[in-house]
Amino acid sequence: MQTRTTEPELADPDAREFLRGADPVLARIIDARPDFRPGDWTKDLPGLDAFSTVIFQVLGQQLSVRATRTILGRLEQVFGGRLPTPAEMLAVDPDAVRSSGMSTRKAATLHEVAERDEALSAMSDEDVVATLTSIPGIGPWTANGFLLVALDRPDVFLSGDLALRRAVERAYGFNQLLTDDEMLQLAEHWRPYRSLAVSYLFASEYDKPEGALGT
Repeated sequence: MQTRTTEPELADPDAREFLRGADPVLARIIDARPDFRPGDWTKDLPGLDAFSTVIFQVLGQQLSVRATRTILGRLEQVFGGRLPTPAEMLAVDPDAVRSSGMSTRKAATLHEVAERDEALSAMSDEDVVATLTSIPGIGPWTANGFLLVALDRPDVFLSGDLALRRAVERAYGFNQLLTDDEMLQLAEHWRPYRSLAVSYLFASEYDKPEGALGT
């Protein structure tokens, strides 16, 4: 698969300073990463527009990253070396899509998303989630991930994400995972920049700053 060629942007300075003032734990995480780029994790992925992001999310359900990338690569071959547009997904022979290794269920899910894709970018966050979760095969986690990654909405929170809950447990020194309600209560301090807070918390768990010690 071809990967991105442009460098992800630095974290928005206004949002960064707001979070530093709102939460001392986040302030420490932010200060340890002065050149943080929230989109750095996408550098090894193909350039993803909104529909391509849904393809990546749906294909990745219950699959390893390696298996997902294999199917993505085969799907790109079906469409001349790139991921399809919604119109191309609607027009292609379903057997050609399934030849990539995609299941019939996932192909049907992406077909329904393609039918509604054009309107999603103009919707409110709530309407995007409602529209996507009405499609079989897409739940709240995928819908909110779409808001965060594909539409770059600034105030998205993944309260049910297990990796995020573990990051919060470690960063804040809790002795157990927070409930969804407790996660939402904590995140209220981060509005209207919860998306950036989520990115910093993931970075604190997976991308240790240079020179940091620990596991």
